[in-house]
Amino acid sequence: SSSPSPSRATLSKEELHEPAVCEMCGMVGTRDAFFSKTKRFCSVSCSRSYSSNSKKASILARLQGKPPTKKAKVLHKAAWSSKIGAFLHSQGIGQLLDGTMTGQDALVMGFDWGTYLKEHGYKAAPVTCFKHVPLYDQWDDITVGLKVEVLNSDAVLPSKVYWIASIIRLAGYKALLRYEGFESDSSHDFWCNLGTVDIHPIGWCAVNSKLLVPPQSVHERIKDWKAYLMKRLVGSRTLPVDFYVKMAESMKYPFRQGMRVEVVDRSCLSRTRPAVVDTVIGGRLRLLYEDGGGGGSGVGGADAHTDFWCHMWSPMVHPVGWSRRVGHSIKTLEKRVDMSSHPTFRRIYCDSVPHLFKKVRTVFPEGGFFEEGMKLEAIDPLNLGNICVATIRKVLLDGYVLVSVDSSVVDDESTWFCHHASSHAILPAGYCQQHKITLTVPPAYDKKSFSWTQYLEDTGSKTAPARLFNTDCPGQGLVPGMKLEAVDLMEPRLICVATVTRAVGRLLRLHFDGWGSGFDQWADCQSPDIYPPGWCEITGYQLQPPVAPEEAADTEEDQPRRHKPLGRKKKRLVKKKLASLIAKNRPPPRAHAPSLEQLKTEIPDEEIIAVKVKVEEEEEPEPLAPQPTRARPLDSEPLLREPEDLQTLLRQMKEESRE
Repeated sequence: SSSPSPSRATLSKEELHEPAVCEMCGMVGTRDAFFSKTKRFCSVSCSRSYSSNSKKASILARLQGKPPTKKAKVLHKAAWSSKIGAFLHSQGIGQLLDGTMTGQDALVMGFDWGTYLKEHGYKAAPVTCFKHVPLYDQWDDITVGLKVEVLNSDAVLPSKVYWIASIIRLAGYKALLRYEGFESDSSHDFWCNLGTVDIHPIGWCAVNSKLLVPPQSVHERIKDWKAYLMKRLVGSRTLPVDFYVKMAESMKYPFRQGMRVEVVDRSCLSRTRPAVVDTVIGGRLRLLYEDGGGGGSGVGGADAHTDFWCHMWSPMVHPVGWSRRVGHSIKTLEKRVDMSSHPTFRRIYCDSVPHLFKKVRTVFPEGGFFEEGMKLEAIDPLNLGNICVATIRKVLLDGYVLVSVDSSVVDDESTWFCHHASSHAILPAGYCQQHKITLTVPPAYDKKSFSWTQYLEDTGSKTAPARLFNTDCPGQGLVPGMKLEAVDLMEPRLICVATVTRAVGRLLRLHFDGWGSGFDQWADCQSPDIYPPGWCEITGYQLQPPVAPEEAADTEEDQPRRHKPLGRKKKRLVKKKLASLIAKNRPPPRAHAPSLEQLKTEIPDEEIIAVKVKVEEEEEPEPLAPQPTRARPLDSEPLLREPEDLQTLLRQMKEESRE
């Protein structure tokens, strides 16, 4: 007879809390939270999908290495690429509730990495520099000269045909390809993302009964294409056969919608808040705070931040129970917001468990550890481009400490930030001076003449021993000038085109292309928030392109800001705003108040200061500077502000009509 199934009644308390893996989706949780007596699936939908004849069940079963069932044999003839493509893009298609585009919708942004790199001569960061990205382990097999089969875009046939191409250049996940037959002619070179399913190893067309047809541009150059290809292909290398299977496996993540975690409170950095996973894209989590926002006092004030984006390996997200275990403050949910209508809160499956998170380095406190009041240098969590003089405020368990920045204007617990002893964001005193980095000092001190010796004497404190810090350099290959995709940690739902401007040990200084240096940020070389070019395209995440060409950005601060001509749409918005200003309720008109016609005719052009008006948002315009040669026709009552708006708008429309 068969052994009894492990039901809730037969399992011990310890066994109920053991980790379990869903046989359908691969989600990891505890047996106690899993569905049915067998505890094989995390939910009813997974149980039903596993036994159904759906394509998704068959694809996921194959990706997990399971043999196809009898019901799924009909799918056996389908191309591997189509199955994997469906799997890769199943994580996010469309637009999230916060406006973040995902999936294929995120790719239609008009920015192309290949063109950007080639036109400006930039160098891209290689995939081998990022351990947390798909295909990291397989990328050593990808080299220049590799031959692949790709779609032939230079053919006049009605059906899809393919041809062989060679990799000319690698830039992140992007590869510059050249069709066989063009030899040294680069006029038809094109960029492809090797993480997509449109590129195949040599032999794929033969196995899948696809046609290999040479491009129309070189069709007449070579008489015997068969002999030509045999000569070119002998001794060449191609993609590994399981390349896309490995990619699909590396894009399966243990987190899923409905998991509960603890994450940093955006409104008060020194505490955590319970949150629920809403979306998983490429290992990045969109978390919804369980209380629905409303941070209260602290950094950010009463601004209701309801969500938070971070990578699943981020040091800011923790399993349920972490705060209580290490002694960290956590916000208590005194009044739970009614989120019953939200789809995520209706699908809470289980609490996250510790082994889903990245393990931190074990700390051995023998010989002394951090102590309260010790001084050090740390990256400012509220301005990630600054490294500041800092203080250990509280020592927690498991190697965690609370750190505050001495130069902070807000001197309360809300700005304290939790770091592990192995964090790259905390550094020994004197690190900036040693590596010629500008140190942000307390307000009462001058950064040029600042001395750690004098500061310690003034504050009656001591520095943290240098042996407690993680300053090991892992031999990272990122160097200044390399381009990559990086999260703007001040707005963590955004991933932007960025450049490495400095590499100091483990630290990288990142510049967001098109933005001023005031937006630069420091990051660790192994941070989960930096990615190779092409990562967003693979995962279906929206990449923020540079806001302006680099040449314009370099001279933006030196040149006066010119008035930007208004398009037709903005003209209509300006006219609409102008009409609304005229129609507003005002105090009774005075006899000496200028009319609208007077405003147009009496004010000389040279006396009007151009003010840039952002039409989409209502903002207070800057008041016009008083001219010494003209007395104001109005007295000091606040009637003049609305005519100032009219002056500005009329001036803009007048300039536009001249152009």
